[in-house]
Amino acid sequence: MARRVVVTGVGTVNACGNDAETSWAALVAGQSGIAPITRFDAVGLEMATTIAGELKGFDPATVVERKDIKKLDLGTIYGLAAAEEAWRSAGLDPVDAAAMEANTEDLPFDVDRWGAIVGTGIGGLDTIENTHTTIMERGPQRISPFFVPKMMANAIAGQMSLRFNLRGPTFVTASACASSNHAMALAYRSIVSGEQDFCLTGGCEATITSMGMGGFNVMRAMSTRNDDPTGASRPFDKGRDGFVMGEGAGMLVFEELEHARKRGATILAEVLGAGMSSDAYHITAPRPGGIGPARAMIAALADARVAPTDVDYINAHGTSTPLNDAAETAAIHRVFGDHAKKVAVSSSKSMVGHVLGGSGGVEAVFTVLSIRDHVVHPTLNQQEPDPECDLDYVPGGSRKMDVRVALSNSL
Repeated sequence: MARRVVVTGVGTVNACGNDAETSWAALVAGQSGIAPITRFDAVGLEMATTIAGELKGFDPATVVERKDIKKLDLGTIYGLAAAEEAWRSAGLDPVDAAAMEANTEDLPFDVDRWGAIVGTGIGGLDTIENTHTTIMERGPQRISPFFVPKMMANAIAGQMSLRFNLRGPTFVTASACASSNHAMALAYRSIVSGEQDFCLTGGCEATITSMGMGGFNVMRAMSTRNDDPTGASRPFDKGRDGFVMGEGAGMLVFEELEHARKRGATILAEVLGAGMSSDAYHITAPRPGGIGPARAMIAALADARVAPTDVDYINAHGTSTPLNDAAETAAIHRVFGDHAKKVAVSSSKSMVGHVLGGSGGVEAVFTVLSIRDHVVHPTLNQQEPDPECDLDYVPGGSRKMDVRVALSNSL
């Protein structure tokens, strides 16, 4: 019999809240977390974009001991915060990790088959930027000895392994905005194949820095609606002019069904399948017509053995860029045909911003909660229809509906 994979825990920190339930309530209420940047003086630097989806009131000391904060990049701390919440949500306690280390023989499961597969698009950008400043001001001899383990992209997976005593496959995927979804696809397949039974998976990112913002600004990829922060991210609206940077993390516990039942875990959702593809077209622009994303969605549906007409909801990539939103809409039409306009489609990025490599993890958490609560959140700022974006983007407010099958896109 094929092994089935279920979700037993979720956790997230993002611009709309520092835990899953707070941020989910904000999204359902249609409350944007996008505001003027406070972390550095974006206005003084004359940046084209001075708004972002920053976390608010987040204290790293609630996640790691104060003496250890300097040893970890901010993105890693975000990832640990979300992982800790997902761990507890799955009915586990941090002391369980210590018990696993002390006495694995008496546990009813094999912790050597518990792993962490996580996505991040860039890694420790904040650490790299701050270290460059140190070199310029004080010389290379003053580089922190923690620089390398802080900035490497794999830091979050390593830290999760150490914190939760995860001894199975533990690594990071880095594939730009699709990083988290690739990580979750690999986690799912690792469990289906029998390689492991339990995996903490998702993604994290922290790129609201002068270098991160400046880099995307010169690409002309971000919105410049600085005078209207909550209205700046407007996926699928005709007036969209670019994405808004977000930050944070979203982590989920994927678990083999019988393993979860043996633990007495609460099952939030089932992972039915995953699909991946590449456009092979351009370094930033999608291939016109949505051919690449369509192939990934078709593969996911085939893997799940689900018909397009069975899908109730799509949590869209929905970046609020002119090219992406049109291509994703075309891809949905290509895959779903006449059913496309019957599917509810919404973009979490309209409220939390674009968490880059961590976005898929954050949005997967929201997708699971949509299934749990039978509600889909709206896409904010649907004011001017775009002929190229003609689907049901859940405008005007959240919608109560039965969500039996959902699809989460990261492109």
